[in-house]
Amino acid sequence: MGLMRINVGPIHPSTHGVLRLVVDVDGDTIKNVEPHIGFLHRGVEKLCETRMYMQNPSYFEKLDYISPLSWDEIYVSAVEQALGIPVKEAAQWVRVIQLELQRIANHLLWIGTLCNDIGQMFTTFMWAFRDRAQVLKLLEDVSGGRMFYVHLRLGGFQRPLPPDFAERTYNLTDYLERNVLQYRDVLDENPIFTERLRNVGAISERDAIDYGVTGPVLRASGVAEDVRKSKPYYVYDKLDFSIPTGTRGDSLDRYKVRYREIFESIKIIRQCLDMMPNEGDIVGMPIRLIGPPAKPDTVIVSRELPKGEGIIYMVPDKQRPYRVSIRSPGFINLAALPKLSVGAKFADLFAIFGSLDVIFGETDR
Repeated sequence: MGLMRINVGPIHPSTHGVLRLVVDVDGDTIKNVEPHIGFLHRGVEKLCETRMYMQNPSYFEKLDYISPLSWDEIYVSAVEQALGIPVKEAAQWVRVIQLELQRIANHLLWIGTLCNDIGQMFTTFMWAFRDRAQVLKLLEDVSGGRMFYVHLRLGGFQRPLPPDFAERTYNLTDYLERNVLQYRDVLDENPIFTERLRNVGAISERDAIDYGVTGPVLRASGVAEDVRKSKPYYVYDKLDFSIPTGTRGDSLDRYKVRYREIFESIKIIRQCLDMMPNEGDIVGMPIRLIGPPAKPDTVIVSRELPKGEGIIYMVPDKQRPYRVSIRSPGFINLAALPKLSVGAKFADLFAIFGSLDVIFGETDR
């Protein structure tokens, strides 16, 4: 049978955004996949170079509209390093708590959409969104924003925490732990779910490193690399948590790694609540006071975002970044899609792509 070319997207429910895939198949076996991106390009890096430092966080939050706080934090941290502004001790603990809450929210949405991609029960999709809504509610009450937060300031946050923050966060971790454990009954014990993912889209440890994939995609191949451990920031070096890894590097391992990361994030949040100062100012600098002379010639900040390692390279100036460049994990992970897909069946393409957790605000930029 000769090759047939199939066009998938750029508007397709299972491409998670404006992605176009040109797929060559022989029968229903994939021979090649060519991703076409750029439909969402907004020139974020260049826009940041035309605006003052703290006019840019809202641009960064929209790079990953599923985990906006993660990109907000990495940019604000880059500015803090560029301007020589330390982060208040109490604010460091609170930032870790909120970053881990954002990681949980990201993985919950990913689990729900993965089930939708492979035609699994709508029940899990609704459970994941139900539980994610509780995380978003807490972040909303802390920041004032439901989807985009933009509440980080240099050295801290825009405003103090609500008085009941610690109690609510403890209760939330209990709620999440109890509910997310139930997912195993309908996913891990479901042979239809596991067979759709096992040995599908596998990538070896060596190939994963060569392709530069990071985050859960890399760890599913057995590489225990996590920026929170290898280059700890804030108070991560004071916390006890594990790095979940896989053995086969397939779509099922990528699911298992993210699922286990939810419980590691819960563990981190509880430790922070136990160890953080009871009293401490977390309010950062007002925006109107920003603009001291730049300190270093260049700034490079690396973070373990929910989707993988994110990096910002910045050349600072006095009032605004002179140059900004972004290394987004989604862009790099998507580049491995042809490697993962060749030899698989066409129906498996959406399971493989969904297992990468790609978002196109950061892929196209």
